[in-house]
Amino acid sequence: MNATLPRVLTIAGSDSGGGAGIEADLKTISALGCYGMAAVTAVTAQNTVGVFGIHEIPPETVARQIDVVLEDIGADAAKLGMLSSVGIIEAVAGSLRRQAVEKLVIDPVMVAKSGDALLRENAREALKRELLPLAWMVTPNIPEAEVLSGLTITTEEEVWRAGEVIHGLGPKYVLMKGGHLAGTEATDWLFDGANWSVYSAERIDTKNTHGTGCTFSAAIAACLARGKGAREAVEEAKTYLSGAIRHALSLGHGHGPLNHLWRMSVCHQDGTENHLVP
Repeated sequence: MNATLPRVLTIAGSDSGGGAGIEADLKTISALGCYGMAAVTAVTAQNTVGVFGIHEIPPETVARQIDVVLEDIGADAAKLGMLSSVGIIEAVAGSLRRQAVEKLVIDPVMVAKSGDALLRENAREALKRELLPLAWMVTPNIPEAEVLSGLTITTEEEVWRAGEVIHGLGPKYVLMKGGHLAGTEATDWLFDGANWSVYSAERIDTKNTHGTGCTFSAAIAACLARGKGAREAVEEAKTYLSGAIRHALSLGHGHGPLNHLWRMSVCHQDGTENHLVP
């Protein structure tokens, strides 16, 4: 019997603490019923407190990872996370043009939860120029959207204006994530070039939110790989993300990680079992 799963490739940095980057992506992809693959762009020395070192993978090695995986296994969707430098961005763009991945989700990672920079300032224009035109969907948070659009965002109207500017850079869909804005709900806005869709969820009071952006974009990519449309994929991914935050793990001394496996039963050393549900 030949079994197959929808295939998702994550192209991102490695988080040694396991809460973000390819580690978070692969957990999310698996939790949502897909087969995960990875092309590593950088190795970070990182925990819940901060980023203590970054080793960039040579651009030609990043491109080779993407090429050999897609030529052999293929992908129904892919997501981009930490890209770090102009050279890596150009290498990734070259591979994606050669391999023509349609359902490409770009999380324009610029700064870690701890405040440490993950994308060099001189690489921001390369990201806009080389990759946004290839994107099925781009998922900036408010600070990232301000960089990409050149606009200040403090209100819903400014969210819309910035989203329209970012859409003009080439992506098919723009998901403006509103978690940095004030309010009792966490609201996101999806723009398709003509219409806006709004997604709201309860804002959960916790400091353990390390890896939310990585997790959300990976979840969207997994839903797209399973054949969901853009709006349906965002809705399912947001529900999954809310559960992962609600059941977040109090690990470390800083911003703890989400619980990517919150829907699965957990067996404890004493033999007891509990099922994590919303």
